[in-house]
Amino acid sequence: MTTFTWQRAVIKVGSTLIAPDGAQCSGRYLLSLARFITASREQGKEVILVSSGSVAAGRGKIKVHHRPSIAEKQAMAAIGQTQMMANWSRFFDFPCAQLLLTYDDLHNRTRYVNIKNTLRELLNHQALPIVNENDTVAINELKVGDNDNLAAYTALIAQADTLIICSDVDGLFDQNPQQNPEANLIQAVEKIDESIFALAGGAGSAVGTGGMLTKLQAAQKCTQSGIQTVIVNGQKGEVFDALLDGQLQGTLFKPVASRENSRGQWLKHTLKSSGKIIIDAGAKTAILSKGASLLPSGMLEVSGSFNPGEAVQIAYQDHVLAKGLTLYSSTDLEQIKGKRSSEIESVLGYSYGEAVVHRDDMVLV
Repeated sequence: MTTFTWQRAVIKVGSTLIAPDGAQCSGRYLLSLARFITASREQGKEVILVSSGSVAAGRGKIKVHHRPSIAEKQAMAAIGQTQMMANWSRFFDFPCAQLLLTYDDLHNRTRYVNIKNTLRELLNHQALPIVNENDTVAINELKVGDNDNLAAYTALIAQADTLIICSDVDGLFDQNPQQNPEANLIQAVEKIDESIFALAGGAGSAVGTGGMLTKLQAAQKCTQSGIQTVIVNGQKGEVFDALLDGQLQGTLFKPVASRENSRGQWLKHTLKSSGKIIIDAGAKTAILSKGASLLPSGMLEVSGSFNPGEAVQIAYQDHVLAKGLTLYSSTDLEQIKGKRSSEIESVLGYSYGEAVVHRDDMVLV
């Protein structure tokens, strides 16, 4: 087995585990995973779930004897989503929070930042975020399409260090284990290239939309951004017992870049700055020496025109110290600069948080 450590993980659970008979939610395979989540949280780790199963859970309530139309599938999802959330909630004595996302949400800058902030606050308040695609409204052109890749996007947004994909297979094999009993499990993959993709077969589930191909696509997205990814068999309780002991029974896809370096390079070199914030000496010390967020009390001047979620430079006098994503627009910042964080809501009528630029969204330059 491979030694395995992590601190913040996105765990993806497929339809075959949520609704193994394809018609309703079941706890058959979820109890071991629920125990793992609870024990991990007790160890101080953070977990976000990406859960399939809403369409499968609602299929039994929309009786059709033909291939369901898009509208019928969306009706199934609308019914099944509540059942899926109730099914998860019964395993835990802490709050479960529902986030329904679409492709457009993930690629719109403002919504992306809002999703990230919501996830951060849910984790801060000890809730379990449960993410799914919003199948009730998404059309094919605006769908992520499978929850393997949705889980990868979620891991990127949440700045997770790990993506755990729970499947009904033990991991990635060098051959199809259903066709060749001599197939060998690949315990670790250094880099996902054409030879690895060549090992992926087609979709293997009657109720899910993903197969090994989408899992490799998700793993590639994450490993290229410094996030380790694993594929494990979610039907086996001993897999989660081993994970609690720091041992992996499955396939590990190793990150090809440092998570910090990957995000830092993206902020520093790829994202264009739309404005600049001049800060005072106290804010300079807090950012450089204490790893603090930028608060409105430390702001002196704002230049440029920008919206929430855009990149700004943070400067002391004539020297740029950092770059980050602002939670507030330039218009908002003109009104709250120099004020205490507790005054933001009374000045603006709303608050996106006490920080102007959160430390998680900032890189020193």
